[in-house]
Amino acid sequence: MDLENFRRESKSEYSSNQKLKNRLRKVKPKVLDEQFSQLNDEVFEEIDCLDCANCCKTTSPIFLNTDIDRLAKVFRMKSSGFIEEYLHRDEEGDFVLNSSPCPFLNEDNKCLVYEDRPKACREYPHTNRKKMHGILTLTLKNTLVCPAVFKIFQQIGKDYRK
Repeated sequence: MDLENFRRESKSEYSSNQKLKNRLRKVKPKVLDEQFSQLNDEVFEEIDCLDCANCCKTTSPIFLNTDIDRLAKVFRMKSSGFIEEYLHRDEEGDFVLNSSPCPFLNEDNKCLVYEDRPKACREYPHTNRKKMHGILTLTLKNTLVCPAVFKIFQQIGKDYRK
């Protein structure tokens, strides 16, 4: 995966994708959900997250208390110790990683805690869920992080760009 090329292309298409996001708000919710779900399945037939892992290299998931407790157990730590070592609160008050890339990302792009990873990681990039209208802003942001989301946006845009 050529991440440098992806970064350039996704940035150059961002304003066009912003306009597309605004047009997508007018699509019936059920139709939008179905389109995203179908494109999600198609795109992830082609793209292997292990070839990229850009999400793990550049952003932090939000850690819920259940995630923190589960991972603290994995590392045989108290939850407070896990927070102290790995997390801080962001501007919105959510727990996020202290640094990127993720400390649990191995050199082969595999996750050290994959079976116990946070809920946000399990659900990322959120393109196959219901109520896509509610997360279009997040999905737009993710076009800059995830090549699959960028490709999904490009595909869905074929039907809605003017």
